Amino acid sequence: QVQLVESGGGLVQAGGSLRLSCAASGRTFSTYDMSWFRQDPGKEREFVAAITWSGGSAYYIDSVKGRFVISRDNAKNTMYLQMNSVKPEDTAVYYCAAGPYRQTSPYRYIYWGQGTQVTVSS
Repeated sequence: QVQLVESGGGLVQAGGSLRLSCAASGRTFSTYDMSWFRQDPGKEREFVAAITWSGGSAYYIDSVKGRFVISRDNAKNTMYLQMNSVKPEDTAVYYCAAGPYRQTSPYRYIYWGQGTQVTVSS
């Protein structure tokens, strides 16, 4: 089983930046397509971005396109989400997951991290 651990969340002001990390265990990390999701209490889990196992292709929802950048370093078994020009509506718990590329339904993913809280103040 793949273990995923997110880090890098915190409190930031609107317009600021954060970089989230997702560290994976094992030696097979590079074989998985990966995604970022986010969720606020009382709301459904929302797909944010995806990246292929090679890192050669990426996909974003319209609301974060041009502001967020997803990347991965397979040598370090780590995936990243660089969040720039953050907005209050970006506030959520952010999760990394391993699953099919560009699959936006959280029910199709098998492996999840524990989540990291991102709070954006006005």
